[in-house]
Amino acid sequence: MWATDDEYVALEVTWMFYQDMIQAYGHPKKSEGKKLMSRVINSIRKGLPAGLEELAQLGRTLWRRREDILAYFDIGASNGPVEAINGRLEHLRGIALGFRNLDHY
Repeated sequence: MWATDDEYVALEVTWMFYQDMIQAYGHPKKSEGKKLMSRVINSIRKGLPAGLEELAQLGRTLWRRREDILAYFDIGASNGPVEAINGRLEHLRGIALGFRNLDHY
């Protein structure tokens, strides 16, 4: 089954926003990257056409967390590695629920 024109437009708009975010994070000048990301957050926040509910939800989330997102461009650090390690530890804890002796954990 092929996608309809409306589905293709939704995919294309989402892809363009994704590419804009990648361009902002990859910009060699952090100040310019911050401006680009700020534009992306502002443009995705409101006024999206119907059929882009997931993208609209992303826009609302980015708007709520904009200070944290834009802080990356000032500081140049991310909590991504910490979150990855935490995710692995949580997974390990989840699979170890059957142990009765914590020394075996």
